[in-house]
Amino acid sequence: MNIVVLGAGAWGTALAVNAALAGHQVSLWARDGAMVAAMQGSRVNARYLPDAKLPPSLRLRGGQAEPLASVTDGQDLIVIATPMAAVRAMLLSLQHAQAPVAWLSKGFEAAQPAGESLACADSSVSSVSRASTSTDHKPFGLLAHEIRAHVAINLRAGVLSGPSFAQEVARGQPTALVAASEHAEVRHALVTAFHGNSLRVYANDDIVGVEVGGAVKNVLAIACGLCDGLQLGLNARAALITRGLAEMTRLGVALGARAETLTGLSGLGDLVLTATGDLSRNRQVGLAMAQGKTLAQAVESLGHVAEGVYCARTVVHRAAVLGVDMPIARSVVALLDGTLQPRQAVAALMGREPVAEGLAAV
Repeated sequence: MNIVVLGAGAWGTALAVNAALAGHQVSLWARDGAMVAAMQGSRVNARYLPDAKLPPSLRLRGGQAEPLASVTDGQDLIVIATPMAAVRAMLLSLQHAQAPVAWLSKGFEAAQPAGESLACADSSVSSVSRASTSTDHKPFGLLAHEIRAHVAINLRAGVLSGPSFAQEVARGQPTALVAASEHAEVRHALVTAFHGNSLRVYANDDIVGVEVGGAVKNVLAIACGLCDGLQLGLNARAALITRGLAEMTRLGVALGARAETLTGLSGLGDLVLTATGDLSRNRQVGLAMAQGKTLAQAVESLGHVAEGVYCARTVVHRAAVLGVDMPIARSVVALLDGTLQPRQAVAALMGREPVAEGLAAV
């Protein structure tokens, strides 16, 4: 297959390396021409994935000499490997692409400014997605498949998600992902491109569930990092993960997902990895704030995007619009906003009234 990966961060680079080693014709594109030149010279992505050698067959492209439009023609698969903040612009640029398009981004985009038109041309999108503002007229951000419905209605597109640290994928360590799309052609293209000896790719047509899992787990991982940073113990961590999964599932079902999707790779699987693995940037934010660092200090120390920081408020806002209670996510927002200190956030959660266990329980 001819594959182009748009975005040379850690995850995009790792997948490009994996596909190139599997024998596909792969191009890795970056907007920064200096970064492309440096990678061409050293055959390493020194900024984002310094321990992974780039295969000789991996073509490095980008900069002013090779704008985005020049690298997507003739491809069998186009992969967007940018943070959520850039997904809307990417989909707009690719709205007439003939090849299947998939994104790796996990999260909700930031809310659009009040008054900006987000008129949706896709009647299949739920009324909640079409109405991108709540009854009090405060806008909220969208998941990537909802953005596609607004700006690239004819694009055959989907998401590749699941529990995965870029470093391990680049090293060829066993990993399982899920390819989700309403389009069978997109699911097939993703499986063909990335399924191999070290990377197993499952197909799923529930893109809502897969994207909700990929977004909400980042928020919950901040809570688990806080829990571990405060040395509250393994019992507390297990409780957070379990009740966090219930919150995630309630929101997903309210947005149209199937509950069983949230017990799969992009729900439970990604939550366990991100909440417990020290390579998780979102977990590191919680750990840092438990040590007394401010949010700004915690984010600055990462050097990478922690999507949970940017989408936590949107998760809580959308849940509120739908009447879904998410106490853990709310506590994370209060922590990030500085209205609760770490131990106060824990006390607020533990002080809730007793309820019966189940998805309906809050």
